[in-house]
Amino acid sequence: MKTITLFIFTLFISFSILAQEKRGDKHEKIKALKIAFITEKLDLTEKEAQQFWPIYNLHDDNINQIRQKKLRKIHYEIRQNKDDLSENQAANLLNRLTTAENNIHKERLQLTTKLKSIISAKKIILLKVAEEEFKHKMLKQFKMRRQKEGKRN
Repeated sequence: MKTITLFIFTLFISFSILAQEKRGDKHEKIKALKIAFITEKLDLTEKEAQQFWPIYNLHDDNINQIRQKKLRKIHYEIRQNKDDLSENQAANLLNRLTTAENNIHKERLQLTTKLKSIISAKKIILLKVAEEEFKHKMLKQFKMRRQKEGKRN
């Protein structure tokens, strides 16, 4: 049963990726790849998956919002003004940066707390490992693409 469910899920993800590629939405493509990667690594039961994915997706969306709306803006301000920052401006940026990073940490703690009632501690650890592996895999692919593009130019 797990094999059939995984096959159908993988097939669904593949079709989603193809449809999203046509639209050019890289973020959605990466999200779909991440879901497939985590699904494979965690080997969730059907019941676990039904409870896990809504919680995980909300967590992932919240983390991305913090990164997109807060951290990106703060890092942009730092890059633009790093040579001309007053001590007060630097202190303000540092406080905003720390707050955003703390919010990400709180999100991660909340996810762990919520998941404890849904999946085993071992699967939560496997999730954290899978997230890191996925991040490294994506960075490696990004690096390889940039190297290939550099050789073409």
